[in-house]
Amino acid sequence: QVQLVESGGGLGQAGGSLRLSCAVSGRTFSRYDMAWFRQAPGKERDFVAATTWNGGRTSYADSVKGRFTISRDNAKNTAYLQMNSLKPEDTAVYYCAAERLPLNSDYTLPTAYHTWGQGTQVTVSS
Repeated sequence: QVQLVESGGGLGQAGGSLRLSCAVSGRTFSRYDMAWFRQAPGKERDFVAATTWNGGRTSYADSVKGRFTISRDNAKNTAYLQMNSLKPEDTAVYYCAAERLPLNSDYTLPTAYHTWGQGTQVTVSS
């Protein structure tokens, strides 16, 4: 069982940048696919980005494509979400998630992941 702890959230300005980290403890981090989701007040938890266990493949929601970058450092047991060109609509609680996803899984669904961090608030002012 892995445990996830997010950090790096806070207040950002429109057009600015923030970097989120997800520190992973427990079983071998490098075996897990990683993803970031976000949830705004009163809304569902939405997919943001995902990366495979070795970082060889990444995917992004259309709303963040070209602005956000997901990465991982298996030596440091940490995943990252670099967020550039922030917009007020990026305001949400951001969660990282880990799972050993079977082939052909829909990695954009929150239900595909069983291990979650506690979330970190990101607020973007205009």
